[in-house]
Amino acid sequence: MVEENSNMLLGTGDKPAPLQWVLLAIQHVCAMFGATILVPIVVNTTAGADILSIPVALVSSGLGTLIYLICTRNRSPVYLGSSFAFIAPMIAGYAIGGTGSVFTALMIVGIVYVIISMIIRVTGPGWINKLLPPVVVGPMIMVIGLSLAPTAISEIGLDLAAVPWQNIVVAFIAFLTTALIAVRGKGIIQVIPFLIGIIVGYIVAALLGMVDFAPALAANVIEIPKFYVPFMHYNLNFAAVLTIVPIALVTMVEHVGDHKVLSEIIGRDLIEDPGLQRTLLGDGLATFLAALLGGPANTTYGENTSVVGMTRVASTYVIGLAAVIAIVFAFSGHLTALLTAIPQPVLGGISVLLYGFICVNGLKILIHNQVDFTNTKNVVVAATMLVLGLGGASLSLVAGDLSIAISGMSLAAIVGVLLNLLVPEENHE
Repeated sequence: MVEENSNMLLGTGDKPAPLQWVLLAIQHVCAMFGATILVPIVVNTTAGADILSIPVALVSSGLGTLIYLICTRNRSPVYLGSSFAFIAPMIAGYAIGGTGSVFTALMIVGIVYVIISMIIRVTGPGWINKLLPPVVVGPMIMVIGLSLAPTAISEIGLDLAAVPWQNIVVAFIAFLTTALIAVRGKGIIQVIPFLIGIIVGYIVAALLGMVDFAPALAANVIEIPKFYVPFMHYNLNFAAVLTIVPIALVTMVEHVGDHKVLSEIIGRDLIEDPGLQRTLLGDGLATFLAALLGGPANTTYGENTSVVGMTRVASTYVIGLAAVIAIVFAFSGHLTALLTAIPQPVLGGISVLLYGFICVNGLKILIHNQVDFTNTKNVVVAATMLVLGLGGASLSLVAGDLSIAISGMSLAAIVGVLLNLLVPEENHE
């Protein structure tokens, strides 16, 4: 059943044919894989210690997504992956109280989500729409997409003084393949443009000698992820709570924004159906479980929302199978190594479309809701958010052991909400 007022090829309750189902699910895995494993890589590299594990991050992502689907009664095609918003707080938390303090704080983050979901269940989500009108959500989504743009550029190597020609060739072929299939593809091919783009780019990169298959050949068939469980590997440590937990309020704004974007795509208000109380509950329980296993906090993934929008396939069966595949990959040494070996320029070429699509979705929210930019207040709110979000603004609050750093998207979202509430309406008299 296709969603009302949408042009989806498959609605949330539709089950694809078996082959199409598998290919669509693998495409979602490819879309989330790079960002999900990047969080452990960045945290460990910056902190100089093995705080997070890539396989555990994949297991957390898959299990978290399945929990989310159960909580939302299979009514919301969202995939959950590792959250970038907690990278800096986790590193700071590790410096304060070690690994145990990081996961203790992340479990509390999940509990905060659950508490807020219960409050919304009692009060209703109406106040959320007043707190986050289109003039705030639209620019917020644009900032999310555009702030990710440097990642795509860096993956291709376009930020280097001398860009290797192989990078340009591979990225261009991956990008062009994806774009052409998305626009001109027919049948099953049309709904898996990102997967095909990655495969074609991967093959070209391998032919150019850019892929190292040695780790895949040396890997074990089955490898058990190194879980990090409380009371087995550490005791609860609350030293980093004030450093990490406040970021939950920021990621909730991101959560609402992503669901508003997806609502526009599928033609149903997810804030109302299945309800923000259910989506926040799923996200919170997913984050709690991830921390319980020694993984990073989960969050809704704009990359997978982009896949839903460009393929016009909103089936939760596809999202669920993608989650199962992610879990299987975490236990497969060969598959994890093969996916990890995908050259950065391939992901960069694909990401140009993915991140651009996120930005355009923010613009569509402004257009669809007919936000009036002859109203100076709207201009002030949107302009300030864009400048703060894209300009590298950062605000650090330090008081004793308490250290909170808010920057980029997070700072733009908070300032946008405050400006919309505090700036008076324009007086036309």
